[in-house]
Amino acid sequence: MKHVRWASLILCAILAGSILCGCATIRHPLPMDLVGKASVDCMSDVRTIVGIPNPDFQKSVMRALLKDEPGDYRSDSNGHKVYPMLAISGGAADGAYGAGLLKGWSEEGSRPNFKIVTGVSTGAIAAPMAFLGKEYDGMIEELYTTISTRDVMGAKSPLMVLFGDSLDTSRPLKKLIEKYLTKEMLEKVAVEHNRGRRLFIGTSYLDAQRFAIWDMGVIAVKGNLKLFREVMLASAAIPIIFPPVYIHVVAGGKSYDEMHVDGGAITQMFTMYKLLEASDAAAKEVGIDPLKIRGDYYIIRNGYMDPAYKAVKDNLPSIARRTFDTMINYQGIDDAYRIYALVRKGGDSYNLAFIPGDFRPSKKEDFDPRNMRALFNRGYEDAVKGYKWHKEPPDFGGH
Repeated sequence: MKHVRWASLILCAILAGSILCGCATIRHPLPMDLVGKASVDCMSDVRTIVGIPNPDFQKSVMRALLKDEPGDYRSDSNGHKVYPMLAISGGAADGAYGAGLLKGWSEEGSRPNFKIVTGVSTGAIAAPMAFLGKEYDGMIEELYTTISTRDVMGAKSPLMVLFGDSLDTSRPLKKLIEKYLTKEMLEKVAVEHNRGRRLFIGTSYLDAQRFAIWDMGVIAVKGNLKLFREVMLASAAIPIIFPPVYIHVVAGGKSYDEMHVDGGAITQMFTMYKLLEASDAAAKEVGIDPLKIRGDYYIIRNGYMDPAYKAVKDNLPSIARRTFDTMINYQGIDDAYRIYALVRKGGDSYNLAFIPGDFRPSKKEDFDPRNMRALFNRGYEDAVKGYKWHKEPPDFGGH
């Protein structure tokens, strides 16, 4: 997709939205007073809306901590159980760096069996493979080094843009998800879920302007491959570029829909801290003492932690594109600092990886196979020789 077309058509979409409001889709949105109370596929513990505690979801997370087998995870000198946890950020094609890092980490030999894996956007696509371990390193390499832009998005006619809900179609991305996320993978996620491990993916619930966290293991145990794929597609559905994903819900015996888009619209990455907000009552009911649990947090930032200079052309499409890229980049940087503050307060371990600022391979399109191969190889090389995880964000405190 050319940058000029991408940015200039945004104006058409906004104009069309104001003139032709309601023409694109006949919706039955969930009313505001029912947000957080609706059921998805009759599962009360399948997801939580951040800021609206879901006791069933929280208890499900807590029960996972009771399923460890002896020797599964280490304890520290104080007898506190220490869980390795992985958070994979958004970043579109830059997800190739994180994919390479994961494979190199496997070959280096110190990659842990993560208790919890979370993913947003491109991180949501990679998360199931990262969750299932090095057996899927070949698949994640193929996914992030062989695709091009046409494998992710398809162009729409100007008329479809004006009367639709996006600039491009996500049919290619949907097919890609269907290719890689198979019934066999779903069944393996279910097995790991029953062993007490957890896989979470984040989406942005656009109607409510809230972040939704989905327990993909619960969906896998139910065998609902369709919903599993829908959530993954929603997490990667960049607003305006891709159409939203409408998730069917039921509340008060009536059917509604929720509009979900890329989780990166709200946050680029998340950890257990978002999962366990206001969870003291659930922990007490299940019999878990949160003070006796520690986390080794590994955060893969599929992007840079410093700005990059680029002369911007003095036209609206170029300015729009550069502004969008800048906002997303700094959101990811802010998330890395926010998570660090939470981890430090909780007494846990912080480990951050990101693309080195001096490595910026050029690309001819949004998803350029050569660019992605270069990023994958760099991530692999950085990890296979022993990645030096950053214990705090760069320049923290100004030093």
